[in-house]
Amino acid sequence: MSGGESALDLAARRLEQAVHLLEQRLAQRLKAAGDNVGGLFDQDRAKLAAELDEARARERELEVAGAEASAALGRAILEIRAALNGASPSSAEH
Repeated sequence: MSGGESALDLAARRLEQAVHLLEQRLAQRLKAAGDNVGGLFDQDRAKLAAELDEARARERELEVAGAEASAALGRAILEIRAALNGASPSSAEH
């Protein structure tokens, strides 16, 4: 201890140094964790983008299948109407 420095002053200075060191280490760990999270975020984003592309492709396939089913249903309706009316399906279309 120096002449004007009490044990309390010395303890306070040591505490300040310890807190400063703790803050530095915490900042380093947060930065490292942030870097890891950033990489995980990029991976998640790429995965989600791929899943979105797959979902859009599936949507297009379903739209085509729906249009085909609708057309087939329309033809079936015409055939049923023609059969009920006693006409041939080709004459019911015109």
